[in-house]
Amino acid sequence: MGVVQAMASAITIHGRSRGDTRGGRATIDHALGVFPAVDAACTRFAASSPLMQLNAQPDRWRDVPTLLYRAILEAHAAYGRTGGRFDPRILRDLVNLGYDRSLPFADEPVVTANSSSRRRRMGKWKPRFRGGPYPQVHLGGLPIDLGGIGKGLAVRWAAERLHGGLDEFLVDAGGDCMCGGPGPDGDGWRVGVEDPRGGAGPLAVLELRDVACATSSIRLRQWKSGDREVHHLIDPRTGRPGGLGMLAVTVIASDPAEAEIMSKTLFLLGREGIGTAVRQQNVAALWVDVDGKVTESPGLAEQVIWRAP
Repeated sequence: MGVVQAMASAITIHGRSRGDTRGGRATIDHALGVFPAVDAACTRFAASSPLMQLNAQPDRWRDVPTLLYRAILEAHAAYGRTGGRFDPRILRDLVNLGYDRSLPFADEPVVTANSSSRRRRMGKWKPRFRGGPYPQVHLGGLPIDLGGIGKGLAVRWAAERLHGGLDEFLVDAGGDCMCGGPGPDGDGWRVGVEDPRGGAGPLAVLELRDVACATSSIRLRQWKSGDREVHHLIDPRTGRPGGLGMLAVTVIASDPAEAEIMSKTLFLLGREGIGTAVRQQNVAALWVDVDGKVTESPGLAEQVIWRAP
């Protein structure tokens, strides 16, 4: 097992290689290195980060490191696939709510003096890219936050490093995970779905093999901005916290970044809209509403080996 602290999470990798044990350890260390690298390139909580240097001039071409270039390309592709339901141009909305720095959510109730105001709906996101050995990006006029996709990409890129060196592995990145191979008992990796109401035990236990899992929840990142209760899952159409009536959404997908994006976009549809979207898109999902009701789609129910009574 290997552990690293990055992206406000303790990242753990469990893995096994039937061959060279030392080679397996080196593979895990190599994969763990992805997370601090992505964090350093894509964080919005350090003014000197490449992302924030780019955000400082979103209406100009800027040189960017390859990791950030790849992340923004992936974010723009996700924007297109979701018809704009995933849109990283919500940085100013988060800042307006007082989430302009890393807030101590785990330590105490958080209160910020700021409160967002109404804004116009944003036009189409049209960033421009110049590849090659010295990549450049033009953001199209508005700064971005990559928190909605960065961890999923890091899990994907770490898993790519693990595939060649390990027979089986589990990457656990605080709500996002990738399960490779048969797991310790040969029938898949067992992953618990956290209770967003703060219960001591999980709501369900999933048995997963060669798939990713991601959860979007407001259990931790919620606070009071001015006189309003808010959270970090922003609806890009309004600039305000979305997902009316929702507490959490868990999604299983083949790719970690896609699972992360899908869990967020489904959350933002709210309690009244999520069921229809899950059926239409045939998503493997579990969600919890503010009344504590837990709903599973057929695709996810097949992976459940235990449910809380």
